[in-house]
Amino acid sequence: MVNAVFLLVGWVLDLIFGDPSKLPHPVVWFGKLIAAGEHRLNNGAHRRLKGALLAIGLILFIFALAWLLRTVLGIFALFIYDGSNIHQIPLLLYLFDILAIFYCLAGTTLIREVREVFLALDRSLEEGRQQVARIVGRDTSQLSAQEVRTAALETLAENLSDGVIAPLFWLLLLGTPGMLAYKMVNTLDSMIGYHTEHYLEFGCVAARIDDVANYIPARLTALLMILPSLFTFHFSHLSFVRRYGRSHASPNSGYPESALAAILDCRFGGPHDYFGERFDKPYIGTNPRELTTDDMKTAIRVNRTAEILMVGIVAILFGCFSFLPF
Repeated sequence: MVNAVFLLVGWVLDLIFGDPSKLPHPVVWFGKLIAAGEHRLNNGAHRRLKGALLAIGLILFIFALAWLLRTVLGIFALFIYDGSNIHQIPLLLYLFDILAIFYCLAGTTLIREVREVFLALDRSLEEGRQQVARIVGRDTSQLSAQEVRTAALETLAENLSDGVIAPLFWLLLLGTPGMLAYKMVNTLDSMIGYHTEHYLEFGCVAARIDDVANYIPARLTALLMILPSLFTFHFSHLSFVRRYGRSHASPNSGYPESALAAILDCRFGGPHDYFGERFDKPYIGTNPRELTTDDMKTAIRVNRTAEILMVGIVAILFGCFSFLPF
């Protein structure tokens, strides 16, 4: 079981540093494994079966590897004698859990990237397009300024679930091995889970696994985003999420996006281009107003509040678990 203190330390490290660009990152390794498998298997017949075997195999491999590492590291312990008792302190295991949490959380980096999109757009439309291309999978070369801002805020909401709430949810359920396995699930979906001709068969199982893994976290994310308004008996946001959460092409992304659209009183969604193909996504909301830098600041504040609430909930539950007699 992960200690609540380790969760808080890992989270604070993410708050301070974000994703360390000059250090090796597990998700980069995950991406290399997926790319190698996709290059070798995404051809010929039986693409769906081969894609399913790749996705399931990599997820189970990462979970088993993390579990094995924790087991081995737990064996290596520092023994401290305090005059009456010998205490076993598995420092390497503690360090593993802290670093795993640090690497799996992506809240700070996402916020930085979204903020940079708005700053770049203030300089020029082309810079804004180039900056938003770093965090979205769609073609950004023809986006208007409004579409650039919309894309950035949609990604901020969606990735609050993928990059913060869902990893913490799986940490609570399955510890750091589950958290790392979830990151593999999410990386698989982001690389091969597209509805394009090249990936449709090969990545469909990876996409479905991601849908299942994010089903509860996506809805939990939306609830955490609008929770402050519920405390003030402002229930229109909740009804907005109920109405538009299911309107998205994804079974999950619509919930955090609709929560943010409700808070900002704006409209998300609409047609997008992915890998040269046009996809008509439903609109979320009805107010096509111009988004501003103030909206970005509000969205970041909403993200941070939801993140703090989730970290607090998980830390409290870990603390409760530590007192259980089994």
